[in-house]
Amino acid sequence: MTRTGTPAPVPAPVSAGHCRKNAARAAAAGALTAVFLGLAPLAHAAQPVPPAPAAPSGAGVAEAHEAATAPTTLDTLSRFFARDGAIAKAKARPVIDGATVPVYTLAPEFVAGRTGVPVATLDFLASKAVSADGQKASVWTARAGDAWKVVNIATGDDETRYAAEGARRLGGGTVFREPQIDAWYVQRGDRVLPLDEDATRAIGAGGTSLARYQARVHKEYGDKLPGSAYEKKGLAGGYGKDAAPAAEGRAPAADTAATAAARTAGDGPLDPGTAAAATGGVLALGATALVIRRRRRG
Repeated sequence: MTRTGTPAPVPAPVSAGHCRKNAARAAAAGALTAVFLGLAPLAHAAQPVPPAPAAPSGAGVAEAHEAATAPTTLDTLSRFFARDGAIAKAKARPVIDGATVPVYTLAPEFVAGRTGVPVATLDFLASKAVSADGQKASVWTARAGDAWKVVNIATGDDETRYAAEGARRLGGGTVFREPQIDAWYVQRGDRVLPLDEDATRAIGAGGTSLARYQARVHKEYGDKLPGSAYEKKGLAGGYGKDAAPAAEGRAPAADTAATAAARTAGDGPLDPGTAAAATGGVLALGATALVIRRRRRG
Protein backbone atom coordinates (compact mmCIF):
# COMPACT_ATOMS: atom_id res chain seq x y z
CA MET A 1 0.00 0.00 0.00
CA THR A 2 1.25 3.39 -1.02
CA ARG A 3 1.27 6.01 1.75
CA THR A 4 -0.09 9.42 0.79
CA GLY A 5 0.35 12.90 2.29
CA THR A 6 2.90 15.64 2.49
CA PRO A 7 6.43 14.30 2.72
CA ALA A 8 8.39 15.18 5.86
CA PRO A 9 10.94 17.96 5.40
CA VAL A 10 14.54 16.93 5.13
CA PRO A 11 16.73 18.62 7.83
CA ALA A 12 19.38 20.95 6.58
CA PRO A 13 22.94 19.65 6.97
CA VAL A 14 24.68 20.80 10.17
CA SER A 15 28.33 21.83 10.17
CA ALA A 16 30.87 20.04 12.40
CA GLY A 17 31.75 23.34 14.07
CA HIS A 18 28.12 23.93 15.02
CA CYS A 19 27.97 20.44 16.58
CA ARG A 20 31.08 21.13 18.67
CA LYS A 21 29.63 24.42 19.94
CA ASN A 22 26.38 22.77 20.93
CA ALA A 23 28.22 19.94 22.67
CA ALA A 24 30.36 22.42 24.59
CA ARG A 25 27.28 24.38 25.68
CA ALA A 26 25.58 21.17 26.83
CA ALA A 27 28.63 20.02 28.76
CA ALA A 28 28.99 23.40 30.47
CA ALA A 29 25.32 23.47 31.39
CA GLY A 30 25.51 19.93 32.73
CA ALA A 31 28.57 20.66 34.83
CA LEU A 32 26.98 23.81 36.25
CA THR A 33 23.84 21.90 37.11
CA ALA A 34 25.89 19.17 38.78
CA VAL A 35 27.67 21.74 40.95
CA PHE A 36 24.41 23.40 41.99
CA LEU A 37 22.95 20.01 42.86
CA GLY A 38 26.05 19.03 44.81
CA LEU A 39 26.79 16.17 42.44
CA ALA A 40 30.33 17.19 41.52
CA PRO A 41 33.18 18.36 43.77
CA LEU A 42 34.86 21.67 43.13
CA ALA A 43 38.42 21.39 41.87
CA HIS A 44 41.33 22.01 44.28
CA ALA A 45 44.78 23.11 43.25
CA ALA A 46 47.28 20.26 43.45
CA GLN A 47 49.78 20.66 46.27
CA PRO A 48 53.39 19.84 45.44
CA VAL A 49 54.86 17.03 47.53
CA PRO A 50 57.53 18.63 49.73
CA PRO A 51 61.02 17.18 49.85
CA ALA A 52 62.04 15.15 52.87
CA PRO A 53 64.30 16.95 55.35
CA ALA A 54 68.00 16.23 55.20
CA ALA A 55 68.80 13.05 57.12
CA PRO A 56 72.00 12.38 59.07
CA SER A 57 74.52 10.08 57.49
CA GLY A 58 74.84 6.50 58.67
CA ALA A 59 78.31 7.30 59.95
CA GLY A 60 76.95 10.26 61.90
CA VAL A 61 74.24 8.16 63.53
CA ALA A 62 76.80 5.54 64.50
CA GLU A 63 79.07 8.20 66.01
CA ALA A 64 76.18 9.74 67.93
CA HIS A 65 75.22 6.32 69.28
CA GLU A 66 78.81 5.74 70.34
CA ALA A 67 78.83 9.06 72.19
CA ALA A 68 75.61 8.11 73.97
CA THR A 69 77.07 4.79 75.12
CA ALA A 70 80.45 6.18 76.19
CA PRO A 71 81.49 5.45 79.82
CA THR A 72 81.43 9.16 80.70
CA THR A 73 77.85 9.46 79.41
CA LEU A 74 76.74 6.38 81.34
CA ASP A 75 78.32 7.79 84.49
CA THR A 76 76.42 11.03 84.03
CA LEU A 77 73.24 9.05 83.44
CA SER A 78 73.81 7.26 86.75
CA ARG A 79 73.95 10.62 88.51
CA PHE A 80 70.92 11.80 86.57
CA PHE A 81 68.82 8.77 87.53
CA ALA A 82 69.97 9.06 91.15
CA ARG A 83 68.74 12.65 91.50
CA ASP A 84 66.45 13.35 94.44
CA GLY A 85 67.40 9.99 95.92
CA ALA A 86 65.40 8.00 93.37
CA ILE A 87 68.06 5.30 93.34
CA ALA A 88 71.65 4.96 94.50
CA LYS A 89 74.09 6.06 91.81
CA ALA A 90 75.95 2.75 92.01
CA LYS A 91 72.73 0.83 91.45
CA ALA A 92 71.39 2.84 88.51
CA ARG A 93 73.38 0.84 85.91
CA PRO A 94 71.97 2.72 82.89
CA VAL A 95 71.98 1.23 79.41
CA ILE A 96 71.20 2.68 75.98
CA ASP A 97 68.15 0.84 74.68
CA GLY A 98 67.50 0.64 70.94
CA ALA A 99 68.62 2.70 67.99
CA THR A 100 69.65 6.34 67.87
CA VAL A 101 67.05 8.33 65.94
CA PRO A 102 66.99 11.72 64.20
CA VAL A 103 64.76 14.38 65.75
CA TYR A 104 63.17 16.95 63.44
CA THR A 105 61.58 20.27 64.36
CA LEU A 106 59.14 22.55 62.51
CA ALA A 107 61.08 24.52 59.90
CA PRO A 108 60.99 28.33 59.77
CA GLU A 109 60.78 28.34 55.94
CA PHE A 110 57.66 26.19 56.16
CA VAL A 111 56.17 28.46 58.84
CA ALA A 112 56.89 31.46 56.60
CA GLY A 113 54.55 29.94 53.99
CA ARG A 114 57.06 28.85 51.37
CA THR A 115 56.15 25.95 49.10
CA GLY A 116 58.44 23.12 48.09
CA VAL A 117 60.31 23.14 51.41
CA PRO A 118 60.45 20.40 54.07
CA VAL A 119 57.99 20.67 56.92
CA ALA A 120 60.84 20.23 59.42
CA THR A 121 64.61 20.31 59.77
CA LEU A 122 67.04 18.00 61.55
CA ASP A 123 67.61 19.20 65.09
CA PHE A 124 69.61 16.54 66.93
CA LEU A 125 69.85 12.78 67.43
CA ALA A 126 68.35 11.00 70.41
CA SER A 127 69.03 7.71 72.22
CA LYS A 128 66.84 6.12 74.86
CA ALA A 129 68.50 5.39 78.21
CA VAL A 130 66.96 3.13 80.85
CA SER A 131 68.04 2.68 84.48
CA ALA A 132 67.91 -0.50 86.55
CA ASP A 133 64.75 0.72 88.30
CA GLY A 134 62.95 1.50 85.02
CA GLN A 135 63.51 5.24 84.75
CA LYS A 136 63.85 6.54 81.19
CA ALA A 137 65.83 9.41 79.73
CA SER A 138 66.65 10.78 76.32
CA VAL A 139 70.29 11.43 75.47
CA TRP A 140 70.62 14.18 72.88
CA THR A 141 73.65 14.34 70.59
CA ALA A 142 74.49 17.12 68.17
CA ARG A 143 77.32 17.77 65.78
CA ALA A 144 79.99 20.03 67.29
CA GLY A 145 82.76 20.72 64.81
CA ASP A 146 83.84 17.41 63.35
CA ALA A 147 82.31 15.21 66.04
CA TRP A 148 78.95 14.25 67.51
CA LYS A 149 78.75 15.05 71.21
CA VAL A 150 76.20 14.67 73.99
CA VAL A 151 74.55 18.06 74.57
CA ASN A 152 71.57 17.26 76.79
CA ILE A 153 69.94 14.56 78.83
CA ALA A 154 66.21 14.92 79.43
CA THR A 155 63.72 12.83 81.34
CA GLY A 156 61.36 10.57 79.42
CA ASP A 157 61.64 8.94 76.01
CA ASP A 158 59.42 11.08 73.78
CA GLU A 159 61.95 11.33 70.98
CA THR A 160 62.43 7.61 70.38
CA ARG A 161 58.86 6.68 71.33
CA TYR A 162 57.25 9.06 68.84
CA ALA A 163 59.74 8.09 66.15
CA ALA A 164 58.53 4.50 66.51
CA GLU A 165 54.86 5.51 66.64
CA GLY A 166 55.21 7.67 63.54
CA ALA A 167 56.82 4.83 61.61
CA ARG A 168 53.96 2.56 62.64
CA ARG A 169 51.21 4.99 61.66
CA LEU A 170 52.70 6.43 58.48
CA GLY A 171 55.68 4.42 57.33
CA GLY A 172 58.34 6.42 55.54
CA GLY A 173 57.04 9.70 56.92
CA THR A 174 58.84 12.46 58.81
CA VAL A 175 58.24 12.56 62.57
CA PHE A 176 58.64 16.09 63.84
CA ARG A 177 57.87 18.34 66.77
CA GLU A 178 56.08 21.68 66.94
CA PRO A 179 57.93 23.06 69.98
CA GLN A 180 55.62 25.98 70.64
CA ILE A 181 52.94 23.62 71.94
CA ASP A 182 55.11 20.53 72.52
CA ALA A 183 53.17 18.60 69.87
CA TRP A 184 54.40 15.63 67.84
CA TYR A 185 53.30 14.74 64.30
CA VAL A 186 54.16 12.50 61.38
CA GLN A 187 53.98 13.79 57.79
CA ARG A 188 54.17 12.01 54.48
CA GLY A 189 53.13 13.58 51.20
CA ASP A 190 50.05 15.71 51.78
CA ARG A 191 49.03 14.12 55.10
CA VAL A 192 49.87 15.21 58.63
CA LEU A 193 48.78 12.95 61.52
CA PRO A 194 48.92 13.70 65.25
CA LEU A 195 51.02 11.53 67.56
CA ASP A 196 50.10 12.99 70.95
CA GLU A 197 47.25 14.82 72.66
CA ASP A 198 48.67 18.28 71.96
CA ALA A 199 48.83 17.55 68.25
CA THR A 200 45.35 16.03 68.33
CA ARG A 201 43.96 19.20 69.88
CA ALA A 202 45.69 21.23 67.17
CA ILE A 203 44.64 19.34 64.03
CA GLY A 204 42.09 16.73 65.12
CA ALA A 205 42.36 12.98 65.60
CA GLY A 206 42.07 12.29 61.87
CA GLY A 207 44.89 14.63 60.94
CA THR A 208 44.86 17.24 58.21
CA SER A 209 46.37 18.13 54.87
CA LEU A 210 49.84 19.61 54.67
CA ALA A 211 48.44 22.82 53.17
CA ARG A 212 46.01 23.29 56.05
CA TYR A 213 48.70 22.52 58.60
CA GLN A 214 50.97 25.11 56.99
CA ALA A 215 48.17 27.67 57.06
CA ARG A 216 47.68 27.03 60.78
CA VAL A 217 51.34 27.38 61.79
CA HIS A 218 51.77 30.40 59.53
CA LYS A 219 48.85 32.09 61.25
CA GLU A 220 50.19 31.22 64.70
CA TYR A 221 53.91 31.85 64.26
CA GLY A 222 54.47 33.59 60.95
CA ASP A 223 54.89 36.98 62.62
CA LYS A 224 57.34 35.60 65.19
CA LEU A 225 60.14 34.47 62.91
CA PRO A 226 63.70 35.88 62.99
CA GLY A 227 63.77 39.57 62.13
CA SER A 228 60.16 40.10 63.16
CA ALA A 229 59.01 42.83 65.53
CA TYR A 230 58.22 40.06 67.98
CA GLU A 231 61.84 38.95 68.06
CA LYS A 232 63.16 42.52 68.21
CA LYS A 233 61.18 43.07 71.39
CA GLY A 234 63.48 40.55 73.02
CA LEU A 235 60.82 37.85 73.29
CA ALA A 236 61.46 34.14 72.64
CA GLY A 237 61.07 34.11 68.86
CA GLY A 238 58.83 31.40 67.51
CA TYR A 239 56.49 31.13 70.46
CA GLY A 240 52.82 31.12 69.63
CA LYS A 241 50.32 33.24 71.51
CA ASP A 242 48.92 30.11 73.12
CA ALA A 243 52.23 29.14 74.72
CA ALA A 244 51.65 29.20 78.44
CA PRO A 245 53.18 27.96 81.70
CA ALA A 246 52.97 24.25 82.24
CA ALA A 247 49.83 22.65 83.53
CA GLU A 248 50.20 20.18 86.36
CA GLY A 249 52.35 17.25 85.28
CA ARG A 250 53.21 18.71 81.91
CA ALA A 251 56.35 20.36 80.63
CA PRO A 252 56.24 23.91 79.27
CA ALA A 253 57.18 24.49 75.64
CA ALA A 254 60.59 25.84 76.62
CA ASP A 255 61.71 22.88 78.70
CA THR A 256 63.75 21.17 76.01
CA ALA A 257 66.76 23.45 75.83
CA ALA A 258 67.13 25.76 72.85
CA THR A 259 63.50 24.97 71.86
CA ALA A 260 61.30 27.40 70.00
CA ALA A 261 63.61 30.36 69.66
CA ALA A 262 66.54 28.48 68.19
CA ARG A 263 64.61 25.70 66.51
CA THR A 264 61.97 27.76 64.75
CA ALA A 265 64.75 30.11 63.73
CA GLY A 266 66.52 27.14 62.17
CA ASP A 267 69.66 27.49 64.28
CA GLY A 268 72.23 24.73 64.40
CA PRO A 269 73.11 22.40 67.28
CA LEU A 270 72.00 23.29 70.76
CA ASP A 271 73.91 25.98 72.56
CA PRO A 272 74.49 24.93 76.18
CA GLY A 273 74.31 28.51 77.46
CA THR A 274 70.95 29.10 75.79
CA ALA A 275 69.73 25.75 77.06
CA ALA A 276 70.69 26.56 80.63
CA ALA A 277 68.92 29.90 80.46
CA ALA A 278 65.79 28.35 79.00
CA THR A 279 65.49 25.38 81.28
CA GLY A 280 67.64 25.60 84.37
CA GLY A 281 69.73 22.45 83.93
CA VAL A 282 70.00 20.31 87.04
CA LEU A 283 73.42 18.84 86.46
CA ALA A 284 76.30 20.31 84.47
CA LEU A 285 78.40 18.14 82.17
CA GLY A 286 81.11 20.68 81.61
CA ALA A 287 81.60 23.13 78.77
CA THR A 288 79.93 21.10 76.05
CA ALA A 289 76.75 19.75 77.61
CA LEU A 290 74.29 19.87 80.44
CA VAL A 291 71.56 17.71 81.84
CA ILE A 292 67.92 18.74 81.76
CA ARG A 293 65.13 17.44 83.89
CA ARG A 294 61.67 17.95 82.47
CA ARG A 295 58.28 16.76 83.46
CA ARG A 296 56.63 14.43 81.01
CA ARG A 297 53.14 13.31 80.11
CA GLY A 298 54.09 9.66 80.01
